[in-house]
Amino acid sequence: MLRVQLLDPAARLPQVAHPGEDLGYDVFALESVTLAPGATIRVRTGIAVEARHPGTGEPLGLLVRDRSSVASRGIATTAGVIDSGYRGEILILMTNLGPEPQQLNGGDKIAQMIPVPILTGPVQ
Repeated sequence: MLRVQLLDPAARLPQVAHPGEDLGYDVFALESVTLAPGATIRVRTGIAVEARHPGTGEPLGLLVRDRSSVASRGIATTAGVIDSGYRGEILILMTNLGPEPQQLNGGDKIAQMIPVPILTGPVQ
């Protein structure tokens, strides 16, 4: 289960086309941005999230990964770990690996959030 708080009126809820079949939730850019060649920027989503296992209610982390349609343009999604307790705005760190500027428009699907169980424990 993914609980979402919209932090901006223009923000969009994450989407999953086929619940129970698709691995991740599509997330959307809040605003239009241009990525210069070689530049890394934080792209706002305008959302805060809480992920929980639908059966047990246990907290889940989220991995943020590339969408193939964005990656095919030479844009990489990096730094994609969201801890279960983080409640701030989800910002997607993106890098333009190509030689030309790349435009992302507000409302574009830019990344996927993949829920993952938390398996860390104390270190001995």
